[in-house]
Amino acid sequence: MLNLLSQGDYALFAMVMVALICSLTFHEYGHAVVAYWYGDGTAKEQGRLTLNPLPHIDPFGLLMIVFIGFGFAKPVPVNGARLNSRWAMGWVSVAGPFMNLLLAIVTINIFSLGIANEWSFFLTEQARYFFVYLAMINLILMVFNLIPLGPLDGHYILPYFLPRSLSMRYRILNAKFGNYVFIALIVLSLMGVPVFTYVLDVGKALLPYIVFL
Repeated sequence: MLNLLSQGDYALFAMVMVALICSLTFHEYGHAVVAYWYGDGTAKEQGRLTLNPLPHIDPFGLLMIVFIGFGFAKPVPVNGARLNSRWAMGWVSVAGPFMNLLLAIVTINIFSLGIANEWSFFLTEQARYFFVYLAMINLILMVFNLIPLGPLDGHYILPYFLPRSLSMRYRILNAKFGNYVFIALIVLSLMGVPVFTYVLDVGKALLPYIVFL
């Protein structure tokens, strides 16, 4: 991100930031709205049941994206005691990655439709970069958040696919060590070890499969 500023690509930097903020906002909104559907109004009470990015964006997390290429939004608060189904936490967790997938599908197909109809705005290099980048980053966020480790959504989803005894053991181990392993992987990635290469590759590889128009 900083290299865009150092190269004077201010417009490109702004487009990337808008794409990131949109992606993070939709992800967190997905968690909030599904938690509300299942009876937990905590997110709504804290002003998180909205597509306004301001309640969702963590300033420090956003700065981390700018300076080191990795960051985060404010996690949506979920009170498990208020959920009205044993499956609710799984659906709440799935909702974030699903919103990223949905945004990617809508984005890339709007762009594809614009290209097919030769609408002038979509024929510009700026439009191509913005729409393709927005779709790509949402696919990558979806795949990344499905990793069943540490605080990521995947660690809530995986137990629903495991036998009860194994599910409990997994929950305990992840609670004890998941965050440390996750942080270690991030540090290794920042040191140049390509630990998340497969995440990027899978996200990019999915793009052609969501173009329908």
